[in-house]
Amino acid sequence: VQLQASGGGLVQAGGSLRLSCTASGIIFNINDMAWHRQAPGKQRELVAVSSSSGSTYYTDFVKGRFTVSRDNAKNTVFLEMNSLKPEDTAIYYCNLKTPKFLTYWGQGTLVTVSS
Repeated sequence: VQLQASGGGLVQAGGSLRLSCTASGIIFNINDMAWHRQAPGKQRELVAVSSSSGSTYYTDFVKGRFTVSRDNAKNTVFLEMNSLKPEDTAIYYCNLKTPKFLTYWGQGTLVTVSS
């Protein structure tokens, strides 16, 4: 199983970015997909979840600003990030969890938000 994340970059505060994560080597639509992030000197934290049932979950600090979606036909999960803040600066990782609770991680993509 491989997860390839992309879409990170440098953006000014208030700007937007769209992250993508494409999975290979696994049946995609039966798995939950999530985005996590890790800021310098901090622990990795959950950002958003797109479940195999179609439901979504967001942590409080991104509600109303970030949107997670998936395209099962393309084995891809997206994270649309709007109204970015400097505190959103982090490496963003995609995560896949199977129905049997096996977990896989992508390599991460760096998002830098300048003030």
